[in-house]
Amino acid sequence: MQIELRTQVIEPERKTFTNLVKRFGDRPASRYEEGSIDIQSVANFHYRPLWSADHELYDVDYTAFKLDDPYSFTDPRQLYYAPYVQSRAAMGEAFSKTVEYVESRGLLSKLPAGWDSLVGEVLIPLRHWEAGAQLVLIEGSRWAYGTTIDQCCMFSSFDRIGNAQNLSRIGIVYGQGHDGALAAAKTRWLEAPEMQGLRRLVEEVLAGDDWGKKVVTIDLADRLLYGLMYTHLDEVALTGGAGAYSLVAQHFASWYTDNRRWLDQLQKVWFADAGHGAENKAAYDAVLAERWAQVVEAVSDVAAAVDARVPGAGAVANVEANAAALAADFGALGLTVPGGK
Repeated sequence: MQIELRTQVIEPERKTFTNLVKRFGDRPASRYEEGSIDIQSVANFHYRPLWSADHELYDVDYTAFKLDDPYSFTDPRQLYYAPYVQSRAAMGEAFSKTVEYVESRGLLSKLPAGWDSLVGEVLIPLRHWEAGAQLVLIEGSRWAYGTTIDQCCMFSSFDRIGNAQNLSRIGIVYGQGHDGALAAAKTRWLEAPEMQGLRRLVEEVLAGDDWGKKVVTIDLADRLLYGLMYTHLDEVALTGGAGAYSLVAQHFASWYTDNRRWLDQLQKVWFADAGHGAENKAAYDAVLAERWAQVVEAVSDVAAAVDARVPGAGAVANVEANAAALAADFGALGLTVPGGK
């Protein structure tokens, strides 16, 4: 008796989920597309929220920034949960190694006098800015319409609380294993004159009701604050005998470069949208009109505190130059910056 074995190829009826076939055609989809595209709840909400009866539970009108198709925006990093946690685990491990190195050699205690007070009185209090930014971004995740946008807000909110925790770790090392530096940093956030501009800004933003405008406002401040604290001062530290500061700053600068990718892409898509581009630019202009001067003043106050502790750091000049460059970039996009700087 002979047994003949034959193989038979079974072709699947489709190569991906139906919603993706309708959008992209019958082709294999990436894991990012499968986990991100066309999965926003759009119907059968059953009731309107009691706190905002003129909106649906998920509604495009929670912000003035709108898109004809919310999925015209996609994360250029193609992050969904699995690669996100993998990349952040690597970032966290790298930061931990840096902190262990700084702590084991007592590098913070060996900082020049001005840099020592800068870390304790300016850098560590900024953990409260990060915590406030986290609240803004997680709100964006709740109210944003379209999964590709809301998961970027969500991941960024996770990052911001991680940044706050990293600054807290620096505070523990700075306090030689105790939390006294963290308590002092909280007091400075609440009372130090140079911190009140940022504090007022983030508290006013948290009280707003347009998640898009709130995210844009935090981003405006970050553009100046991160440029000062983690890029400009990194260079100054390298030439000023404050290598420990540079070791720490590089991690925040690296994160910010990564975070900018989705924010820049979202801004680009907002402005290029066929149906809402003009209205989105007008909404951005409204944020600039309301917040630009406040943002520049708040970050300039921090910069002045830096210059007071590290003479020659050029912190105020850096903020002025970055604000002027950013205003020019906005002008090239057809936006209006109050005062032009």
